[in-house]
Amino acid sequence: MGTITKIEDLMIWQEARILVKSIFILTSKEKFSKEFSLKDQIKRSSISVMSNIAEGHGRGGNKEFVQFLYIENGSLSEVKSQLYISFDFNLLTQEELNKFLADTLKLENMIKALIRKMKESEFTGSKYKTVNKQTI
Repeated sequence: MGTITKIEDLMIWQEARILVKSIFILTSKEKFSKEFSLKDQIKRSSISVMSNIAEGHGRGGNKEFVQFLYIENGSLSEVKSQLYISFDFNLLTQEELNKFLADTLKLENMIKALIRKMKESEFTGSKYKTVNKQTI
């Protein structure tokens, strides 16, 4: 597995960024104007998905990154739950719900694949790279 040096290069982070933007667009609609707590919670949960990828990557070790990917997956489950609540209270159409569920499933599959790949990798993380037998 190659080393990704910039978080912006990670496809999973890019997809999470798209999800955050979509959630912010959704919650800016008139239907959400009076749903302060739900609006805030779904936004925070989506931000958490993106942020946990960044934090895990920034730790520089595979084990820590995997731990943050599991946390991210939990936040993604929160987003899905809040999408169903939004649908149940007519804040989302069936078509919108289906699109968001497809997007979250794609991201969930990416999370699982990255976790699997990282667990199988012999590369332990950038913070463990050595040059001339000294840790850099």
